[in-house]
Amino acid sequence: MQLVEPRPNRPIPIRITPLIDVVFILLVFFMLTSRLLPVDHLELANNTDGRSTVTGEPLPLLIVTEGGAIEWQEFTLPISQILPQLRSAGISEVNLTTAPGTQLSLFTSTLGELSRNGIQTHWKRATEETP
Repeated sequence: MQLVEPRPNRPIPIRITPLIDVVFILLVFFMLTSRLLPVDHLELANNTDGRSTVTGEPLPLLIVTEGGAIEWQEFTLPISQILPQLRSAGISEVNLTTAPGTQLSLFTSTLGELSRNGIQTHWKRATEETP
């Protein structure tokens, strides 16, 4: 008594048409459910076209240190203590840069905090010549 049928001598062909159908359906599903434009992207606009460097005063420069504190003029304070000083000085627009070893997360959190408090922030890239 034989319980299992013997295997045929020739290999069974794999039909690829159902596989292509499944891949196509998955492709359409993921294309329809994904967002085409970033929703929470970070725009670092550095547009200073309307300002002349000869006639106006330069924007204050804030430097994010490696520890997350902010350097401004002679102060090195956390962002929560710098914000009232910026408001009292009437500053609504600043340039923001980082120290050479500062983490990106500290930069983005500082940028977000400044934006939430109504301070327009321009990003200034730190180079090796001018950290």
